[in-house]
Amino acid sequence: MTTSVIGIVLADDQAVVRDGLSMLLGAADDLTVVATAPDGLAAVETIVREHPDVALVDLRMPGLDGAQVTAEVRRRAPEVRVLILTTYADDDAVLPALRAGAAGYLTKDTTGEALCSAIRTVAAGGSVLDAAVQQRLVSLAGDAAQRSSTIEAGSPAAAPPEPEIPEGLTAREVDTLRLVAQGLSNQQVATKLVVSEATVKTHVNHLISKLAVDGRPALVAWAWRHGVVS
Repeated sequence: MTTSVIGIVLADDQAVVRDGLSMLLGAADDLTVVATAPDGLAAVETIVREHPDVALVDLRMPGLDGAQVTAEVRRRAPEVRVLILTTYADDDAVLPALRAGAAGYLTKDTTGEALCSAIRTVAAGGSVLDAAVQQRLVSLAGDAAQRSSTIEAGSPAAAPPEPEIPEGLTAREVDTLRLVAQGLSNQQVATKLVVSEATVKTHVNHLISKLAVDGRPALVAWAWRHGVVS
C-alpha cells in the first residue's frame, strides 16, 4: 500500500529554525518540505505558487505576521491548511491568526513527534491546539468576561460580531460550545446549564461530530475561529 506524501511549505525568519525543521520533517517517510520562506511576504507567494498540503508558519515574521499570512493564504489558496508555530503562547497575534482561519497552533517547544503528528492531522482536515495556546485562549475568554461585567450601566458598548453558527446545532449545544471554549470542564458546564454531566458529555460528542473536529482542543479552536467566544 502506497502512503501519500504530505507537501509542506515552511516559513520562518530564522535560517537555523528552517534548516532544523526541514531536516526533522524530511526524516519522516510521509512528509516532505517542498519550499521554505524567510518572511511573511515570501511565505504567501511561495505557498500560493507551490500549493502544499500544509503551510507551517511562524507567528512572528518580518513583512507579514502569521495572522496576516494565514488570511492571505485563506483568500488566495483556501485549500492549503495553515499550521502556526509560536514561540510564546501568550503572543497577541495568536487569536487573530485563529480568527483568520489557521487550522492549528503549536509552540516551538513541542516535540518532533508531536509536530509530525500535528501536520498529519491538519493535512487530513483536522485541527490541533497546543495546551499552552488553549490556556491562553481560556485566559482571553476570562478577560473578556471581566471587561464585560465592568461596563457601566447605560454606557454605550460596541455590539460583538455575530458568531458563525452552522445549521443543525441546537441552542443548548451552542451554550455548551461557548462554555467549553471558555475552558470550563464538563462538570462546570453541567453546573452552569443545570443539567447532568452525562448530558454535557453527549452535547460535546454531538458537537465534535457535527462540526467534524478532532477532539475537545479542536472544538475550542473552532469556537474561537468562528466568533462563538468574543
